[in-house]
Order: sequence, then C-alpha cells, then structure tokens
Amino acid sequence: MKIYSISVVLAPPSGTSVILSNASDLSSFSFYQRGSVGEFMSFFSRTVAERTQQGQRQSVQENNYTAHVYNRGGAEQLAAVIITDQEYPVRPAFSLLTKLLDEFTAKVPQASFDNPAAISFPDINVYIQKYQDPRQADTIMRVQQELDETKIVLHKTIESVLQRGEKLDNLVDRSNALSAQSKMFYKTAKKQNSCCVIM
Repeated sequence: MKIYSISVVLAPPSGTSVILSNASDLSSFSFYQRGSVGEFMSFFSRTVAERTQQGQRQSVQENNYTAHVYNRGGAEQLAAVIITDQEYPVRPAFSLLTKLLDEFTAKVPQASFDNPAAISFPDINVYIQKYQDPRQADTIMRVQQELDETKIVLHKTIESVLQRGEKLDNLVDRSNALSAQSKMFYKTAKKQNSCCVIM
C-alpha cells in the first residue's frame, strides 16, 4: 500500500482549480521519471477536484493509481485529493482527507488562498509519511487489527495446549484441579453447544 501524493485544492464551482498545498512521495519511481510523475499527479489532482461536486466524495482509478477526492465546498471551496495505489483502503483514505481539510482550515487563513505560493502548511509532509500505513488514519481499522491479533494469540494458545494429539475433553477428565461438579458443567455446556447448528 502506497500514498504517492496528497493535495489541498481550491476548487471553485466554476473555474479552474488551484493546488494550495501538496506533498508527494515518488521514491518508488526512478530519478528520471519523478518530474513527469509529479506533473501527472498534480494534473490528476486538479482534474478530479474540479470534476467532483461540492459535498461529494469519490474515488477515480487511472491505470495503477486511485485518486480519492473529498470536495468539501462551503465558504472555503476546498477539496482534498490523495493519490494511492489500488491496494490502499478507501475508508482510511477518506478519513485522512477529512482530517487534512480540518487541520488546513484551522491553520491557514482563507485570505491567503489568493496567493498559493505564500501558503505554508508543512504538516502535509507529516501526513504523507505517517499515513503510508492506513491503520494510522482509521481507528476502526486499527481496532480490527488488534482484535485479529488477539484471536491469533488465543488460537495459538489453544493449539499449544492441544499438542501431541491431546484433546481438551481428555485433559478435563484427567484433571485433579477440577471438581466433579466442574467436570459435569463442562460436559453439559459442550453438549448444549454442539446440538445447535445454524443453517
């Protein structure tokens, strides 16, 4: 998964869009290709920002790239574009775009939009590096991964107990630590759970 470019774009409903701030990571391209790829990324970002209606989110694929666009519109008429490979998940991309626009509007005064060359927003460089890992942008995705890791650990723990052909039933039967009542509870619970099959 890779983010190639992130841009904040001034996208008026009628007229040409202008990139106000942008960062790119073109390290996966050869030195001689980077200039051309960078120009393409800027062109792609402006074009999809212009062609996305205010208040709309959309993803546009071109060759091996996907541009995720959020045109927030409103008084600022701002859009944000992230260009990724096709493996980068959609939900974290849009979560990242929302955060980026919130931070940009908080730190950059709207009066400076008329002079894009004077806009200083170094945080965009932090975004492109930090969010190469989509789990950083999406807390739900991060929680899901933590749950998956917990399941894997639990599964490994149960497998390690049941090594060498042992079965949990045999361990329960042989255990001196369990009372007869606990053993009966285990067997009854297992019987009840095994009778119910969902089709």
